Amino acid sequence: MQLGEIYQLAINEGIAADYRGEKGIKEMLARQEKKYRDLKEEDKAAFDQENLSNPFNDTRILYGDSGRKVNTILAGIDIEAAEVLMADRLREKGTPIDLIMAHHPEGKALAALHEVMHLQEDILHILGVPINVAEGILSRRIGEVKRGLMPVNHNRTVDAAKIFDIPLMCVHTPADNLVSKFLDDLFNDKKPETVGDVVTGLKGVPEYQKAMEINAGPTIILGSSDRRAGKIFVDMTGGTGGSEDAYEKLAQAGVGTIVGMHMGEKHRKEAEKNHLNVVIAGHIASDSLGMNLFLDSLAAKGIEIITCSGLTRVTRG
Repeated sequence: MQLGEIYQLAINEGIAADYRGEKGIKEMLARQEKKYRDLKEEDKAAFDQENLSNPFNDTRILYGDSGRKVNTILAGIDIEAAEVLMADRLREKGTPIDLIMAHHPEGKALAALHEVMHLQEDILHILGVPINVAEGILSRRIGEVKRGLMPVNHNRTVDAAKIFDIPLMCVHTPADNLVSKFLDDLFNDKKPETVGDVVTGLKGVPEYQKAMEINAGPTIILGSSDRRAGKIFVDMTGGTGGSEDAYEKLAQAGVGTIVGMHMGEKHRKEAEKNHLNVVIAGHIASDSLGMNLFLDSLAAKGIEIITCSGLTRVTRG
């Protein structure tokens, strides 16, 4: 495959699994098109043209020509200079790494991570929160994340890839969307009655089984195994952690149990205040699940996959 084909496949699979559906994505891209048209000519040069066709700001080719051929990928959850050196060392030892693929964004994709958080507004709305309330809740948190990313040295990993001339890309929200859909389908099928049943369902997934072996498996952090689960919200996508103000609205919308990758203490306290059950499936295990679902599509096309940096490879048919 060519690098550009892999990139487009990530976008396509991310859209297919997105909570907003194809119609919602088309509406979002239309808003981006209008935003671009309304810019002054001197501002258009700074506009990321990828936003006109790719709804995921945190998924980009960070280095490499889209026409470069890819036969072997080194894929990991976090890719930094050490992993780039690892790829170069593998090349020296005779393994021709054609592409490094990160899950977590780097470079310009990291700098734009806050933009992806608007997906959380739409998810809250789908769950029953009025859109004006959802946008109000997320506004402060999106600004907070944007300001927090400003001092970050975004391009360190990209610069390392350039030095060794190894193509680099990241696949973040599309992989997270795949996790969300996978777990939504799992719970819709198994219909867990209690929080314990939710955990049992997660433990049947190989990535979470393997995480349990290293003490990083699914854990109940609010509620107990015998409490009834109620409506389950799989909170696995949308850039990064949202606003703690959302939990009151989620409870009012009928959510009983949140299944997430991670949750900070401030957020946990707000969830507790609103009597929500919370199951932490596991961050890296969940990221591995999402990446594996995408990597399976590449493997089916003959791409060889080598994993590193916490990515536990599990194949599915």
